[in-house]
Amino acid sequence: MGDAQHRFDWSNRPHPRLFIPGPTEVRPEVLEAQAELMIGHRTEALEALFARVQAQARRLFFTQARVYVTASSGMGLQEAAIRNGVRERVICFINGAFSQRWADVADGCGKEAVRVAVEWGQPITPDVVVQALRTHGPADAITVVHNETSTGVISPIADIAGAVRDVAPDTLIFVDAVSSLAGTPIYFDEWGLDICLTSSQKALACPPGLALAAVSDRVLERAHTVSGRGWYFDFLLLEKYLQRNTTPATPAISLLRALHVQLTHILEVEGLDARFARHRELAEMTWAWVRARGFDFFAAEGSRSPTVTAVANTRGVDVNALNTFLRTRGMVISNGYGPLKGHTFRIAHMGDTTSQEMHHLLDTMDEFLATT
Repeated sequence: MGDAQHRFDWSNRPHPRLFIPGPTEVRPEVLEAQAELMIGHRTEALEALFARVQAQARRLFFTQARVYVTASSGMGLQEAAIRNGVRERVICFINGAFSQRWADVADGCGKEAVRVAVEWGQPITPDVVVQALRTHGPADAITVVHNETSTGVISPIADIAGAVRDVAPDTLIFVDAVSSLAGTPIYFDEWGLDICLTSSQKALACPPGLALAAVSDRVLERAHTVSGRGWYFDFLLLEKYLQRNTTPATPAISLLRALHVQLTHILEVEGLDARFARHRELAEMTWAWVRARGFDFFAAEGSRSPTVTAVANTRGVDVNALNTFLRTRGMVISNGYGPLKGHTFRIAHMGDTTSQEMHHLLDTMDEFLATT
């Protein structure tokens, strides 16, 4: 690529520029929002902030339903989904490390988790879901990861949800969109989802510590029939407090301020369509580099994530050495996840990353490849 206009000098940064699939870089004004003077959590000021965030979050999820915001990672809302929406049995579709987490969480909540495994690198398809429902149903819910961060695979959630509605209309649809929401459109209402959750530190490009979930009326109806919902993640309790634009426990006020600033940027400054288009542009730029440098993709053709690319390390590059080199230039990517370490490496193109920044990373990786 080698265009001088794409060059940055990040060598003196106190921390490397992150091209990892979370946490992602956070814009200075978002970080600065956390430094405002503290307010009480039972005040009109907090309620006004929460109301603004709620309205913005609904736009982000393309929903008229509620969006719960909790002080937790996305895993907290995975547990909330299980505790509130599953009476006995849940079918968990597994095609990577984070979809496996759904099943582990269900086990931990004392539910029967039916695991349906698909080869890593492949998407979950409607046919697989329908077959599982016919074989293992009835089930209270299914769980699917929209964008499997460990493998760079995106699954066709809209088609999956349509198939579930056709063959098992009473089965709730739970979607982990931790590494995809705000990077690609997810039409919660149109697709007929029941829970769609995300974390603040990935494509949203906020500091870690918040999780958001759009939740359907069907889930609240189900929650009334489920015992052992716990307290912190009890959707019925969260709903009661949401009506007053607050939360049962003390919210993460500084993080809510940061989220509000970032959502304002996403919705009013960049715009959702432009944000989605930029993520697609960055992905295609990365994919072109992968092909041109003689690597391959771990994700199946047609199922590559718009926010993170898992590169099949067909050239046998020493990924640790590559990252050591990148760190001298003030940036870092991710090795493969778990059993894929060394066999793949992951380049994130999510958050507020620009095409110029992406070019600079790829140019710098070319410098390393020229020495191997």
